[in-house]
Amino acid sequence: MLSVLRKIVQEVSTAPDLEAVLDLIVRRIQRAMRTQVCSIFLFDSVQQRYVLRATQGLHQEAVGNVSLSMTEGIVGQVGQRAEPINLEDASRHPAFHYLQATGEERFHAFLGVPIIHHRSVLGVLVVQQVEHRRFDESEEAFMVTVSAQLAGIIAHAEATGSINSEQHPQAHVRAKHDRHFNGVAAASGVAIGTVVVATLAAELETVPDKPAHDIAAELEAFRSALDAVRDDIRTVSKGLAQRLHSEEQALFDVYLRMLGDPALTDAIETLIRAGSWAQGALRDVILVQVRQFNAMEDPYLRERATDVRDLGRRILSYLQEGAGPVSIDCPEDSILVADELSPTMLGLVPEEKLVGLVSVSGSGTSHAAIMARSIGIPTVMGVIDLPFTRLEGRQVIVDGYSGRVYVNPSDKLLEAFREVMREERAVAAGLEGLRDLPAETTDGYRMPLWVNTGLVADVARSLQRGAEGIGLYRTEIPFMIRDFFPSEQEQLQSYRSQLEAFAPRPVTMRTLDIGGDKALPYFPIEEDNPFLGWRGIRVTLDHPEIFLVQVRAMLRASEGLNNLRIMLPMVTSVHEVDEAVRQIDRALLELQDEGYQVLRPLIGVMVEVPAAVYQVRRFARMVDFVSVGSNDLTQYILAVDRNNPRVAGLYAAYHPAVLRALQYIARETRKEGKPVSICGEMAADPGGALLLMAMGYEVLSMNSNNLPRVKSAIRGVSLARAQSLLNRVLRMDDAEEIHQYLRQTLKQLGLGQLTRPKLPHQNP
Repeated sequence: MLSVLRKIVQEVSTAPDLEAVLDLIVRRIQRAMRTQVCSIFLFDSVQQRYVLRATQGLHQEAVGNVSLSMTEGIVGQVGQRAEPINLEDASRHPAFHYLQATGEERFHAFLGVPIIHHRSVLGVLVVQQVEHRRFDESEEAFMVTVSAQLAGIIAHAEATGSINSEQHPQAHVRAKHDRHFNGVAAASGVAIGTVVVATLAAELETVPDKPAHDIAAELEAFRSALDAVRDDIRTVSKGLAQRLHSEEQALFDVYLRMLGDPALTDAIETLIRAGSWAQGALRDVILVQVRQFNAMEDPYLRERATDVRDLGRRILSYLQEGAGPVSIDCPEDSILVADELSPTMLGLVPEEKLVGLVSVSGSGTSHAAIMARSIGIPTVMGVIDLPFTRLEGRQVIVDGYSGRVYVNPSDKLLEAFREVMREERAVAAGLEGLRDLPAETTDGYRMPLWVNTGLVADVARSLQRGAEGIGLYRTEIPFMIRDFFPSEQEQLQSYRSQLEAFAPRPVTMRTLDIGGDKALPYFPIEEDNPFLGWRGIRVTLDHPEIFLVQVRAMLRASEGLNNLRIMLPMVTSVHEVDEAVRQIDRALLELQDEGYQVLRPLIGVMVEVPAAVYQVRRFARMVDFVSVGSNDLTQYILAVDRNNPRVAGLYAAYHPAVLRALQYIARETRKEGKPVSICGEMAADPGGALLLMAMGYEVLSMNSNNLPRVKSAIRGVSLARAQSLLNRVLRMDDAEEIHQYLRQTLKQLGLGQLTRPKLPHQNP
């Protein structure tokens, strides 16, 4: 049964549209289970009914014309209960509802299982037989397994159908205006614009749909790419001729024959002539062939799938190289969409044209999302069902408050979101006057507000918004935008620009923090579980040559300014802290011996893992300050991979366990008389800032875009009121309840404009 299931999934994944997907499923399952009937009912959210969408065994004319309400029939019962129903004789079940148009009166045995995707029932998969019998346990288990495996494919095919049906009015699936896809709110705000799909180099799956503006040129580009790949293969073959046996040498001939196969080249050229650009035509043909080979029984033939994919990537790389930068069209109000958004992709669209970001993978606390918040662009991450390759040039709405992406927006919805954008601009204008005012409560408590930076452009924005220092400078960003480790002099220049711009204000530089979701292309770290692997201080202590060069650059950059603070990430033991401090002191002495007038900076640690929470008092004795990285700390306390969209909804900054850990850190650090700050995203939320202030955090560091809102919140309350709020929150045991209570309290204090605006209510 496992091989049967694998074949079904592979074959279905090649289907071009929802109708083909459903038709393949019912035919293959009917054959595999040797039943007389297999049918699929999909839930129509507009009609609020289960509609018969495909069948093998019932009357075909009933497809699309027969439906059941959510409470009607056994199908409705399966959907309501979200569990299988297995009956010897369906007609005797109290919920039985006879559908005359289907011709099902001959069938008695019934097994229905729900098709569930992300906790939502998409539909019901049904098999029926003439004889009176219950389907056995293995058959029921097979149906449940098939349903679970196919749910994602059906969801994606359904989504793609609703996207494309507007362009193809004859399609069976009716276009749905205001269709939305759920992700994770990563950077607040609303954006309306035109989609630009970011294509990863030589990744077939990320190639977007685009029309061919010049068919002759596309054909020429494809043929030139073929010739280039042929030349490459012949060159490699010739160069290795003396080192390979004749059998191995023959593999190159196989590649050349595949390149000359009309089944491949003619199919691609046919799609180009039909109006597709060369990259899209290549993608479609290659991926179909890959799936066909993967589905074959013969192990040798299955291996050919790898060869076909490799050839496809080689051809694609030449097509992309030939297209050059002009292949990315950037209209005004561009919304960049990617399978996996990375910081380097932000440069694909000019900053003045970029209004929104969407990523199929990732979460609200991934590095790319942090960058997006830094530059103030509404962003949604983890929209795993979004058929992003079909969206090039389409108008969408990015709702960075609720984490939704709207496709095919109606005029009514567009106007509603434009009103939200007008309200946002009005609030931002009202906060501009706070720039030169302190973040001081109504009863005189002063709270310093610092910023998190990483880009050169962050400096000007931060100072414009009244930042009093830098609580986190992400030094890995200069490393990420190069093809090799930057030299000491190159690092010095980057660090000096930050220190000079903020002098005499303090600048806290985190030592290189790679690993986890932050990778360097020239220093890859391949691990099954990177967040529990080689990252942060573990990497730099294992590579003192990297650590010492960076520390020397920091110290030299601070010469004459003396506003540098150095912060150590991901510490878990006193040994790590002791070794890192020893190396910093070594670099300091070396520079002083070389004649540099450098002073010892303040050194601190980041508390980001549970092990550090319970050693925080010990750490505080060893260093000058303690800073909490609440994003990672929340991730590790809750055991939630913040980049995994399947569990992103479980990442809750206001989880009671997280709040208690934060309170404990502040209390224990103060016992040692050391300052404690926080530089996670919780500090950027007005409600969260009030809680942290009440806990005793002495500095809040955030992205500069949120600083005016946080300042306004602090100036609108007394410290006593914030402490009362904290006491009430700590008695609550649900993260969402806490979040809603904070929003309600801000509104009662007359600070409701600091929370997210009222968003248009739309049916799913």
